[in-house]
Amino acid sequence: MTEPAEVDAMFNEVLHTEDEALAAARQSAHDADMPAIEVSAQHGKLLSLLATISGATRVLEIGTLAGYSTINLARGVGPDGSVVTLEYEPRHAEVARANLTRAGVADRVEVIVGAALDTLPRLAERGDVFDLTFIDADKENNVRYVEWAVKLGRPGSIIVVDNVTRFGRVLAPAADDAQARGVRDMLEMMGSHPRLDTAAIQTVGTKGWDGFAVALVR
Repeated sequence: MTEPAEVDAMFNEVLHTEDEALAAARQSAHDADMPAIEVSAQHGKLLSLLATISGATRVLEIGTLAGYSTINLARGVGPDGSVVTLEYEPRHAEVARANLTRAGVADRVEVIVGAALDTLPRLAERGDVFDLTFIDADKENNVRYVEWAVKLGRPGSIIVVDNVTRFGRVLAPAADDAQARGVRDMLEMMGSHPRLDTAAIQTVGTKGWDGFAVALVR
């Protein structure tokens, strides 16, 4: 029986999705003993296409890791756009900066190290407004991250949230499953938020049973 990961591999090959810079970024995360939680190649490309299709020139990313998705977003906004990416771990940020330089997009990316919930108010204070926000960080704080994405967005901005399925655990989160509870609370908040129009998509592939949510800020 064909496995979903095999189909993903075929997609990557025939669509030429992952170039040397992206492959090196993925490998660098492995070499640095980072958790293998970066987006898949196809999801990364989708982020790039969403940025391009929407005409985004200012992108916010919450959760950098080794910079794999950051590279895709930076490519999506093009040379005249910019990405602000927030990373809690200094070591991860260091690896990401090297990968961004290798990919030739470091000049359009600002990497900020620290707790995102400390950084986001400072972005508001300096007047940042974003056309697209990608959230891929600690799930327990997803509700607060989405709230900040709305505050830092505008009518027409896009919010993308990764890992919204949690292998099905979001259906009935256990009392001690803070990640699944955080995702479920976020989905319920997004569904009732007066300024958000949201869809959630399940996926299978190299990342197993996963999914993402996409919202339009009204």
